[in-house]
Amino acid sequence: MRNKLALTLLAVLGLSVTSAEAQPERKTPYWASIQATKAMMRTGPGQNYPATWLYMRADLPIKVIETYPSWRKVQDPTGETGWMLQRLLKDQRTALVTGSEPRPMHVTPDAGSKVRYRAEPGVVGVISKCADGWCRLDVGRRSGFIRTEHIWGVDPSETLE
Repeated sequence: MRNKLALTLLAVLGLSVTSAEAQPERKTPYWASIQATKAMMRTGPGQNYPATWLYMRADLPIKVIETYPSWRKVQDPTGETGWMLQRLLKDQRTALVTGSEPRPMHVTPDAGSKVRYRAEPGVVGVISKCADGWCRLDVGRRSGFIRTEHIWGVDPSETLE
C-alpha cells in the first residue's frame, strides 16, 4: 500500500514539475535570443515546413512576433521572419551592434563620458540595463554603454533594470 502511495505521489510531483517548466505565454512582440549553436528557421510552425535559414550563432538577438504552442514566429536582425522551435530560444536579452563602422562604448550612459571601447558592427553582447536611449552592453569581459540607435535587440525607448 505504501509503495502505491509513494508511486502516486511521485507521479503527481513529476507532472507538476513538467507543467512548472513550461514557459508562460508572453505578450508579443518581445525580445529573446537564440540559445542553440544551430537553429533552423522554417516557413511555418512545424518540422514538416521547409527550412529557410540555418542560424549558427548562439546569442543572436531575435524578436518574437507571434506564438503557436511550441513554436515562435521570429524576426532576425536583417528583417527575415519565420518559425523556430521555442526550445531553441532563451529569454536572455542580447543586442547586435549595427552600422558600418565601430560604435563607441562609453564608461557611463553619457555621450560626453570617456569612450571605453569601440564595438565592431556585428558584435553581439548581453544587455544588462537600458534607459534614456542607452544600454549597458557586455561583450565578453568588456562592458560599456552604447546608444540604442547603434544596436538591434532593444526598442528605442525601452527601459530595462
